[in-house]
Amino acid sequence: MADTKTAKTAKVVKSTKVVKKKAKKTVNTGMAFVQSTFNNTIITLTDEAGEVLGQGSPSAVGFKGAKRSTAFAATKAATEVGERVVKKYGLKEVKAFIAGPGAGRNASIKGLDAAGIKITMLVDRTPIPHNGCRPRKIPRK
Repeated sequence: MADTKTAKTAKVVKSTKVVKKKAKKTVNTGMAFVQSTFNNTIITLTDEAGEVLGQGSPSAVGFKGAKRSTAFAATKAATEVGERVVKKYGLKEVKAFIAGPGAGRNASIKGLDAAGIKITMLVDRTPIPHNGCRPRKIPRK
């Protein structure tokens, strides 16, 4: 009787989960949101209800640093996300909403067009202040 401690026995229970395969969702029309800043461009493709189907940016395609802010990078990012969503969901046409002052505004729309997505409506949603905040006081001379 060298060891009187009881050894814990662990029962191994194998559980079998039944995984249902999701039905392939097909989306014909959707919306494309382009947020274009001076440093980056973010493209989001959604369905009519606003649920995200795909999202992309120049960083995801491989552009780093100052190259992210170029129009070429925005075109590549939009083409990549557009092709991915068309392949997965069968997206055919979108309403495009653009916001921001960056260089990727028009280039991303060209990229979506190159991916085979038809743009039915184009809206500029850049926020513009209607005489917003009070300016700082003028320094004395």
